[in-house]
Amino acid sequence: MLLMKAYVQTARGKPLDPTTPARARLLIAGGRAKVVARTPFTIRMLNRDMGYTTEVTLGIDSGYSKVGFSAVTQKEELLAGELALRSDMSKKLEQKRNYRRNRRSRNTRYRVPRFDNRKREEGWLAPSLRHKKQAHITLIEMIKTLVPVIHTELEVATFDTQLLQNPEISGVEYQQGTLQGYHIREYLLEKWGRKCAYCGKTGVPLQVEHIIPKSRGGSDRVSNLTLSCSCCNQQKGDRTAAEFAHPEIQRQAKTSMKSATFMNLVRWQLVNDLECNHTYGYLTKKRRIEAGLVKSHLNDAFIIAGGHQQIRCSPFMLIQPRRNNRSIQLNRKGYGRSIRTQRYVLQPHDLVSYEGLRCQVKGMFNRGRWVRLKTPTGATVNTHVKKVKLVRYGSGLQFSRP
Repeated sequence: MLLMKAYVQTARGKPLDPTTPARARLLIAGGRAKVVARTPFTIRMLNRDMGYTTEVTLGIDSGYSKVGFSAVTQKEELLAGELALRSDMSKKLEQKRNYRRNRRSRNTRYRVPRFDNRKREEGWLAPSLRHKKQAHITLIEMIKTLVPVIHTELEVATFDTQLLQNPEISGVEYQQGTLQGYHIREYLLEKWGRKCAYCGKTGVPLQVEHIIPKSRGGSDRVSNLTLSCSCCNQQKGDRTAAEFAHPEIQRQAKTSMKSATFMNLVRWQLVNDLECNHTYGYLTKKRRIEAGLVKSHLNDAFIIAGGHQQIRCSPFMLIQPRRNNRSIQLNRKGYGRSIRTQRYVLQPHDLVSYEGLRCQVKGMFNRGRWVRLKTPTGATVNTHVKKVKLVRYGSGLQFSRP
């Protein structure tokens, strides 16, 4: 049995115990509350600064691509769902680097030079990993505005990446990697028989090629590299080996260790930054099997929060919408005014009022003078930006039902 919940806040925005949708409608009709968010449906009391709260435990099943969350009391589950993390940050950072390099050759205003002796702070993370870590923190902070969380439980795990690839590894073998005694190109030549892996040509110049392209999330690990002639490399482009009609080569590419590396780097940073309790993966697995639940981020989060026989609620699916930077429109001291001053006044997923309707912004065009709206019926409307009124900025997370 899955329950639907309406989330309640005090007049000052602090969370109270959720209520039923029917009671929320009565409170709104009686003038005692107002709607502050439609997904998830949240109301704010107009004449109450205090209220009843029960002890809620929030369970977080952290991950590289998805994050499961579940807020549980002794009787029922109040909020649950999965957050799908963005996977295009590396590509965006590469694009940003290209913009920066091109800017150096343009005749623009003077920029203070930056030197190469900058040091990395202790606990430094790559930008793509830092984004995923911050997404965990943003999610937890958002949940705490909906339900009165008292305890937060986070699952931490340590992954032996070499053991994951070779279950029989032991002792000194940990110091002897795949390329022991080889140069990487010589290793590939011997592995692939000194011929093109795709067409089998020999006696031609061979190029080192990615089985899963880097633009598709592939890594530079030697298991993801092969040899191909120039013709096959050009024809393959940004397709994987399986998409290039060579699934037998695709099968030789070992599973990426990105997710395991992320957990090894970030798990304790999250625990320390959030100052929360932690549990371990083997305990979660044991309790999940005892409860008779299948493996999923949603069920793992439920178990981490201390769930066992509580009534479950209807889960949400969350995504991180792509958004621009509002700060570009500001005329900061020491910087020239941006030509995109008006373009970022509104952003995708902002809520605006247009002709008595609550519409969602899909985008802006014509240098910010016109805005494209999505009406409650699903229709698309283009109108001048002066004809709309901002109701609420869009959230960094977008909710939906599975």
